[in-house]
Amino acid sequence: MKSLDGIKFAEMVQMGAHHLYQNAGYVDSLNVFPVPDGDTGTNMNLSMTSGADETKLHASAHIGKTAQALSKGLLMGARGNSGVILSQLFRGFGKAIEKNSEIDAKGLANAFQAGVDTAYKAVMKPVEGTILTVAREAAAKGVEVAETEDNLIAVMEAFIEEARASLDRTPDLLPVLKEVGVVDSGGQGLLFVYEGFLASMKGEPLPARNESSLDDLINAEHHRVQDFMDTSAIEFGYCTEIMVRLEDGKEPFDEEQFRQELNPMGDSLLVISDEEVAKVHIHSETPGAVLEAGQKYGSLIKIKVDNMREQHSAIVNETSKTPAKAKQQKIPYAIVTIAMGEGVANLLRSIGASYVIEGGQTMNPSTEDIVKAVQEIGAERVLILPNNKNIIMAAEQAAELLEIEAAVVPTKTIPQGMAAILAFNPEESVANNKNYMAEGFAHVKTGQVTFAVRDTSIDGVEIRKDDYMALAEGKIILSTSEMMDAAKQVLDNLMDEDSEIVTIIFGEDATAEQAEQLQSFIEENYEDAEVEIVDGKQSLYPFILSVE
Repeated sequence: MKSLDGIKFAEMVQMGAHHLYQNAGYVDSLNVFPVPDGDTGTNMNLSMTSGADETKLHASAHIGKTAQALSKGLLMGARGNSGVILSQLFRGFGKAIEKNSEIDAKGLANAFQAGVDTAYKAVMKPVEGTILTVAREAAAKGVEVAETEDNLIAVMEAFIEEARASLDRTPDLLPVLKEVGVVDSGGQGLLFVYEGFLASMKGEPLPARNESSLDDLINAEHHRVQDFMDTSAIEFGYCTEIMVRLEDGKEPFDEEQFRQELNPMGDSLLVISDEEVAKVHIHSETPGAVLEAGQKYGSLIKIKVDNMREQHSAIVNETSKTPAKAKQQKIPYAIVTIAMGEGVANLLRSIGASYVIEGGQTMNPSTEDIVKAVQEIGAERVLILPNNKNIIMAAEQAAELLEIEAAVVPTKTIPQGMAAILAFNPEESVANNKNYMAEGFAHVKTGQVTFAVRDTSIDGVEIRKDDYMALAEGKIILSTSEMMDAAKQVLDNLMDEDSEIVTIIFGEDATAEQAEQLQSFIEENYEDAEVEIVDGKQSLYPFILSVE
């Protein structure tokens, strides 16, 4: 292959996205911290799917135009740091070839290099041993090989070979990866995209996939399609899930053929299978037809059908995200923040948040989600508080796309977000408020209690699956079978004689009585501290603790 046009590149994008989709669960499993919010694979999958969808809609023989479609889709669909970096890699890639109708081996290699340059500029403090390293070292090899090789496939093969080698070296660059015994999850996700590209170029089937979790992908897909949608806009109203036991004597099963058969029946289609079972999730108007299609291959061993219009109406009625007045008149200033848990969202609204986007751990909102939230408010100026380190880059990307004055206050936790909102002054400029709010959360300490999803060892702490982990300022300090022991250890780590205010936010997996026990513990050991208890209703984290 000596040249590459837009139609073939669009095919590469589809196959790269599909290979990542098949392996999203495996990428999630590589996250270093054994917390139940390891979602790099899910974020990258949804980001790449957004790019692939836009590419499919606007594919052109002109590769520059096709690459621009991919860039736009990725930009708007980017979720989490890994998704944002992926979008920047292909933003630079697309910019480098935007005027080309087709490219040769050197053009492909130089485009990958341009993508790396763009991504490194987008990250304030690039860390080696991550997706950036894999992209950079692979691109450098591609440029080197393209100097003497004009076969695009040969260059791509060398490119991927170096990407694999670079991925294998990531534990040598990041000690925590070596300690846990994994490679970088973002780099692995990127490699899956590249492998799909190569398979498409060679006309070969995709490499064997690792096992994925359909439940994780379904949860993420529901979050993606639910946000900012009116009930009347739901085109396919029944969330349909089936599990088919594949049987001899029935039609031979082919996953891709089955996927193509189901695709016209709805949207949000997910299909995962092995030798014995096929699992399906789809939003459809004709769930009966989905069941009938599955029965051709075996017995239905699980059936679940939900009316999403009824569910969505209930959600909208119970928790309106935006005050009615925000739609009726333009407001001079708005604070948009992100939180998980109805109680946490209500708390943030009560102290000054204009709009709370549902999200956070396991549900990182995309760049487009944040842009739409700001646009819906109709404010003249906005401050965006991510409250999660994995959402900061998507928030910053959203701020750049907005046509109003906007800034991101880089809050990484709910306690930081609370303190930042309280430091807001509506009489000050956006720039001044960003500084004041950053100063406001700088003195706040955050503690969390969550549970481990696997056995591992980090920073000398031995962790057992299902243990409760005590996190103080993001660092795991204890793993124990007792939730209250973990919470008390966090408080002892964060508090001293100068601590004045403690906020206990208890979640779905804790009780008000347990929160009161923590209050008693604080009053007995830190008598000068004031304690406030909030029913946050957040999942995954029984306790979020704020110490000031």
